[in-house]
Amino acid sequence: MTTGTVLVTGGAGYIGSHAVRQLLAAGYRVVVVDDLSTGYRWAVAPQAELVVGNAGDQTLVGALIEEHAVAAVVHFAGSIVVPESVADPLKYYGNNTAASRNLIEVCVAKGVERFVFSSTAAVYGIPERLPVPETAPTRPINPYGRSKLITEWMLEDVAAGPAGRGFRHVILRYFNVAGASLDGALGQATKAATHLIKVACEAACGIREKVTVFGTDYPTADGTCVRDYIHVEDLAGAHLDALRYLEQGGASDTFNCGYGRGFSVREVLRMVEKVSGVKLRIEDGPRRVGDAAQLVAESSKIKRGLGWRPQHDELEGICSTAHRWEAKLRESPGPRLQVSG
Repeated sequence: MTTGTVLVTGGAGYIGSHAVRQLLAAGYRVVVVDDLSTGYRWAVAPQAELVVGNAGDQTLVGALIEEHAVAAVVHFAGSIVVPESVADPLKYYGNNTAASRNLIEVCVAKGVERFVFSSTAAVYGIPERLPVPETAPTRPINPYGRSKLITEWMLEDVAAGPAGRGFRHVILRYFNVAGASLDGALGQATKAATHLIKVACEAACGIREKVTVFGTDYPTADGTCVRDYIHVEDLAGAHLDALRYLEQGGASDTFNCGYGRGFSVREVLRMVEKVSGVKLRIEDGPRRVGDAAQLVAESSKIKRGLGWRPQHDELEGICSTAHRWEAKLRESPGPRLQVSG
């Protein structure tokens, strides 16, 4: 039995739109706040109410909390491109940290007691050991990771203080999200995306001319970066599990979202070639600033604490759904081009 409305910030984006569909299917009432800078109107399920605005706008969010009797917030909104964060750090501290600060404050002031936060494995920086547990030191090496870690600190400090009495949160640290919905209705439509699997699938569909491998001299088996890839549907499901955990009285906590095994850039590219049947044009390039050699999750805690059970934890399936999505976009590009204002 669900109570109250869930406010989803960034619900018109890639991960947020998948989570909105799952929330609706589970019987929740959903209101989405999204400024549509990287999200799309068409990605928001029609059963949800979409309000165009900024998650850090306290007047707007406060009014929505009151109007819709919001009981929980799931906070996806933010900027996520590591190289961009290095080039423009103030954008990331504005969109991620400052906006989150405003959102948390209005939630506390209006009595919202449950908060699920979209964080990142980038908070770990270069890990000392693999797989990375939630107790690992947090030493981000780029502004993106720092902007998310500061928000984690804010949540922890507020929950521990008198002003946040009754305010409980779950922090979900994402590893590398990829794939698309199984029915082909949703996927990543972000322009100029940098995520490897999307880039490779775009190349397989003729949208890009080539794929660049950024760094071939890392201390890994084949010299390229290794990442733990998680299917977007499994990640969306983790948010439902987190919300139910809080509804059942669970204490504030932090959980990794990953499968506990990694694949190198070259392994991913070979898989995309397999599922697409296309030989990719691959070019080796220099390392990107801010990239760790390996990031793989220790994921036993989320399975134990939230009862999370991944359903799509095979690289072939992740790449297959991503490729089908890109092929659909190429055949019918209209949705991808519906950039709102």
